[in-house]
Amino acid sequence: MLTPLQDKAVGCLTAAAVGDALGGATEGWTPEQIQRRYGGRVTGIVPPYFEDWRNARPIAPYHKGDGHVTDDTLMTHALVRVYERVGGHLDAYAAEHLVREMMGEKRWIPELEAEALPLQRVFLAEKWIALRVHYGHVDPREAGVGNIVNCGAAMYMAPVGVVNAADPDGAYAEAIDLAGAHQSSYGREAAGVLAAAVAEAMRPGATADSVVAACVRLARDGTRAAIEAVCDKAREYSHWEGSFEGLRAAMKPYDTVGEDYRDQGLGARRPSRLHSIEELPLALAFLLIAGGDVRETILGGVNYGRDADSIASMGGAIAGALGGADAVPADWREDVARASRLDLTAPGLAIAAVAERVRAEDLARHTAREKAFAELLAEPLSEPLSGDR
Repeated sequence: MLTPLQDKAVGCLTAAAVGDALGGATEGWTPEQIQRRYGGRVTGIVPPYFEDWRNARPIAPYHKGDGHVTDDTLMTHALVRVYERVGGHLDAYAAEHLVREMMGEKRWIPELEAEALPLQRVFLAEKWIALRVHYGHVDPREAGVGNIVNCGAAMYMAPVGVVNAADPDGAYAEAIDLAGAHQSSYGREAAGVLAAAVAEAMRPGATADSVVAACVRLARDGTRAAIEAVCDKAREYSHWEGSFEGLRAAMKPYDTVGEDYRDQGLGARRPSRLHSIEELPLALAFLLIAGGDVRETILGGVNYGRDADSIASMGGAIAGALGGADAVPADWREDVARASRLDLTAPGLAIAAVAERVRAEDLARHTAREKAFAELLAEPLSEPLSGDR
């Protein structure tokens, strides 16, 4: 039997991996293109968009689809291992451990159908961490500056929310610090807000509405405005079917990528206080529309297209934390685990164990501070000094 902490942690990371795997096949395409390719809406694991996936896009010769997780999950599981190694809260300097995870050991990479270094699979925005921290010896607190601003850090921040379960403020602060080695501007902001969303979802009694409320309270600048606009629009729908045009219109003023997802303009992915990544507001929108249901949250992101794997993975992480392990469809869990050759349960149990250790250390530190502060508020030792002499 799992404790509620373990159950929610397993649900979070399992649903994140499942959403990533299902969304990989539809990433980069419009809802209309997805329907044409698959003969209707996607309702589960599907084959790659291109049959000749090795050669269709030479810059990304990856076997997306067929239940294969992408770099979102590879990075999430790497961060879990970093937490296990450190055994406590993380900051920007954890990037040095993360780089070792990316460069130090070959692992099975489902999309490459081979053992390789994770660094050889992650895309350019994630290779930036190794370039800046390992090769450039840049201060990790500043290493994210100069990278393209995208969802690269937010996509693997769910473990931060688990470690800071029921403490969105703490999760936000830790993720903002941690993500500084990878992202800046609204990419870094999204990492903090995603971690906060998971932390709130881990709280017993949390709901989709309380998650969105926590995100709005903590988010800054364009990220907050985008979440408010897209989630307000989401409340007009009872199902993701029929919502895509309205949600995209609500997101458009805050998005730098543009309508052609694969042919972006000069303003795309540049730092700004006015803009937001698209993935997080959309993940929250589908969470709201689905009432926190894991299956429907994920399917909304999968069929929306564009950065479908990250949208579905972020939404899945939050919904899985709300509902626990059994809320993730068993057939999806089993099929993705088998296709990707991954144990999807172990990372959740591992990060739950880290969360327990961190909570004990936090409690001891808080107790010591309270004891010291109580002494500072004790009865005065002498009469107050007078200004009159």
